[in-house]
Amino acid sequence: MRRSVFNEDHEAFRETIRDFISKEVAPEFHEWEQTGHAPRDFYYKLGELGVFGMEVPEEYGGAGETSIKYEAVIIEETARAAVTFGSAGVHTGLCLGYLMRYATEEQKHRWLPPFMSGETMYAVAMTEPGTGSDLAGMKTQAKLSEDGTHYVLNGAKTFITGGVQADRVLVVCRTSPAPEENRRLGLSILVVDARAEGYSVGRKLEKIGMKSSDTAELAFTDVKVPVEDMLGEEGQAFRYLSENLVKERLVIGIGAAASARAAIGFAIEYTKQRQVFGKPVASFQNTKFVLAECAAELEALQAMVDRAMELYDERELTPADASKLKLFGTETAGRIIDKCLQLHGGYGYMLEYPIARLYASTRVSRIYGGTNEVQKTVIAKDLGL
Repeated sequence: MRRSVFNEDHEAFRETIRDFISKEVAPEFHEWEQTGHAPRDFYYKLGELGVFGMEVPEEYGGAGETSIKYEAVIIEETARAAVTFGSAGVHTGLCLGYLMRYATEEQKHRWLPPFMSGETMYAVAMTEPGTGSDLAGMKTQAKLSEDGTHYVLNGAKTFITGGVQADRVLVVCRTSPAPEENRRLGLSILVVDARAEGYSVGRKLEKIGMKSSDTAELAFTDVKVPVEDMLGEEGQAFRYLSENLVKERLVIGIGAAASARAAIGFAIEYTKQRQVFGKPVASFQNTKFVLAECAAELEALQAMVDRAMELYDERELTPADASKLKLFGTETAGRIIDKCLQLHGGYGYMLEYPIARLYASTRVSRIYGGTNEVQKTVIAKDLGL
């Protein structure tokens, strides 16, 4: 079906991104996967291209775009080429939203210029060992110094995407005890300088997929964080996290559809070339029927994604809407990609083929951003259950 969410500007941007990927990413991507992250200077190239400043208002030096659709173009084009931009997605897709919503004017003028240039890369640290999705149960804490000039941060985080290369990290921590009636209170966000004494990067975690983006453990031992680096109001972090989950889950849904579309493309290309019993695999009825099923499912998912993007740009996408998209999108993408891998036969299990990398990397989409079991809880609550 013809899509109508993108205009000429979006398509011109798409051509720019596609050309950038072919020249700057695709030739080096295998090496990034072996290293476990993109080279540091790659982020400067993204900064020069203007990717990091697309959604930053012009008064801070950005392009001032307010639509999610430019980010969607990047997600679609990286999936199409079976590559990633390393941990850049967290930098812009997650961290920028927090800075734009909750930073003071002084903080924005201080933080956004190096954010946009790639000089300062950001990550966000929520999850802790043993807590998983139970963010209210986190143990990392920060105590205000006696003279009121800084916080002293202690604790540990895990599964932090971009944690190895990050220059600043949005650390969610407990700044006051949680009252028994509401464990969500008392959490705050500190924007921590990775060069601070007592800040340390632990293990770089080995994952089954998404190997070109680093994921790490972080530890904080008496790290001094200036009070000027508190993001938003003290004690309001849980509310901030909930507000930003709508965009995070939308982005995951966009990625699910993009990955499913890429998988179908890879399967069509492979089955047309692969010969079995003297005929292309694509000529067999089973192949045609499987790909027809995948194409139909993708159309349903893409319609949902496109509608969600429109609602988001209109500031009308609800948390329940985002959860429905995240749940349906990632489950559908998982089915489609699995079927497309099967059509590759044994070669589908080989990492030299993009379908194998896509299969491994997509699996986590049902876990991060809140597990799909959590999404069902959100949806059920919206139903009044």
